[in-house]
Amino acid sequence: MEKIIIQPDLCDGCLDCQEACAELHGSSGILVREVEGSFYPIICQQCEDSPCELICPTEAISKEGIDKERCIGCGLCMMVCPFGAVVIHERKAHKCNQCPDLDTPACIKACSKRAIAKVDTDKLQAERQRKHIEKITGLGKKKRKSSDLINVMTANTRAKKALDKEA
Repeated sequence: MEKIIIQPDLCDGCLDCQEACAELHGSSGILVREVEGSFYPIICQQCEDSPCELICPTEAISKEGIDKERCIGCGLCMMVCPFGAVVIHERKAHKCNQCPDLDTPACIKACSKRAIAKVDTDKLQAERQRKHIEKITGLGKKKRKSSDLINVMTANTRAKKALDKEA
């Protein structure tokens, strides 16, 4: 599954992403907030069990976005969003739909600092798992001399060796 991710440490608060989104969709599905001199783009995280989708009385919200014809602007979705990514504008709810019609979402194209990116979360997870496995098994590293290795033994192995010595 592909998701848009944010790297707040790269964001300079230029608001280009917000403007590009608003230009394309009429209102922005991404909001940039400043906290103590740092900027934080807020965007819909496309939750697995979306609270906004579950609470919508008109079933206007789905993974694809918000059906403006069905939305009554009640604001329930905005209240339950754990990220604050749903906004009410002109009596209609708005949130990021990840620009499914475009190869690259407008916010990503507009971000000169590359603080916003679209990643395949399955590939990202597999890569992190691979790195973790390499780290714990020592795979992918140069072979060390056996004298350099630290032998790790379980309590049972240590006990068995102690008993063998006594026997």
